Amino acid sequence: MTTTDAPATSAPPRTLRGRLATAATATVGAIVGLAPHVLHHIGPLLGVALIAGTGGTILFGLLGLAASVPMLLRLHRRFRTWRAPALALALFAVAFAVSTLVVGPLISGARTPPAPPVPGPVVSEPAGHAAHHG
Repeated sequence: MTTTDAPATSAPPRTLRGRLATAATATVGAIVGLAPHVLHHIGPLLGVALIAGTGGTILFGLLGLAASVPMLLRLHRRFRTWRAPALALALFAVAFAVSTLVVGPLISGARTPPAPPVPGPVVSEPAGHAAHHG
């Protein structure tokens, strides 16, 4: 039996616009994927005061939120409700909080108890030594 129809597995030919959109999406994905690795190099360049502490936490939280906006919009278009993006945003917040409050201090040593003081050398004085100082 011979048919003239194309096989069901063949994809329609891609237009230049479609290829450019795919390339742009891949580029954005690569940048967002590499961003955490690249951003951790900023610390030595900009100084600990700018990136460390609450300011750095807020900065990286906002950067993560901004990077997730395209994904949240895509989820909204796909599911036609704001529940899926809200759930994804809640998961992002939980992951960010765990990273900031648990993982970060564990790997930086911020929650390790201080080491006990090292005792100094013991000086022994002969009996009756203080009597001649008076």
